[in-house]
Amino acid sequence: MFSGTYHHNIDSKGRIIIPARFREELGSNFVLTKGLDNCLFVFPEKEWFNFRDKLKAVPVSSKEGRAFTRYFFSSAVECDIDKQGRLNIPSVLRDHAKIDREVVTIGVDNRIEIWSGAEWESYNMSPELDSELIAEKMESLGI
Repeated sequence: MFSGTYHHNIDSKGRIIIPARFREELGSNFVLTKGLDNCLFVFPEKEWFNFRDKLKAVPVSSKEGRAFTRYFFSSAVECDIDKQGRLNIPSVLRDHAKIDREVVTIGVDNRIEIWSGAEWESYNMSPELDSELIAEKMESLGI
């Protein structure tokens, strides 16, 4: 399980440090793709296969389903981490996530999310993240 929040900077070659705590769980085979809310998703191979299977189950006849599937598969890249624990993020994915300097890497159970520092800060300031509203929504879901 991935959890925690880590702050780093991206280097001039588009590389970020993956926290050591995440590297073990991530393994040597993983997938980086566009995420939601202007971030990137990093899936360990097993979790990517689970996610992929769910996407494959989306009916091709559904316009929204086709768009959702294209969104993730068109940007998905198999990645590895170099000997210094760095991940090279392709420019198209850096552009999607608006990453230019500060990077925030967070653990979200079965995946890692990579955010630009500014986007992460903006997300956390969102009125939708009011703890009382979240608690009410979670209660309605039985959590």
